Amino acid sequence: MSGVTFVHPSALVETSDIGDGTRVWAFAHVMEGAVVGADCKIGDHSFIESGAVLGDRVVIKNNSLIWHGVVIGDDVFVGPNTVFTNVVAPRARYQTHPEDWEKTEVADRVTIGANSTIVSGIRLGYNCMIGAGSVVTKDVPDHGLVFGNPARPAGWVCDCGQKLEEDLTCPACERTYRTSSSGLAQVPA
Repeated sequence: MSGVTFVHPSALVETSDIGDGTRVWAFAHVMEGAVVGADCKIGDHSFIESGAVLGDRVVIKNNSLIWHGVVIGDDVFVGPNTVFTNVVAPRARYQTHPEDWEKTEVADRVTIGANSTIVSGIRLGYNCMIGAGSVVTKDVPDHGLVFGNPARPAGWVCDCGQKLEEDLTCPACERTYRTSSSGLAQVPA
């Protein structure tokens, strides 16, 4: 799907590490030292700091903030106004340095709903889903569904995005899952 990279004339892109086919829209800022994969979409007024890494086919909707130490996998959706953090106890009076900042891992195929806050130092597991307006303070397992403030477990989601039944079967596509050490894993057909 890769093609020509597009940067809107009013965007500020200081890094040369942007993959083919990525589109950066109006007033977005991508700092030098950020890494953006192929076929990504960076929405208006988004900010991607030095030291942030985005995989391929990542969608960053408008007004989202991606800070140093955030590593986002492939095929991730970051809803509008999502904020990541990277300092556990920020104080204006005491300067912090990159080596003090927490790392946050967003695995492949994660969906983060609009207006969510992702607190630093956690892992969002493969194919998990974060409900809109959530404040995520703990790791989320693979295929986990969480929402609220603080975000709490609310079930499991299928690869297709539907909430799984209690027997871990998808009502839409009929995929089945089993528990695993990292959350859920799909049962081969």
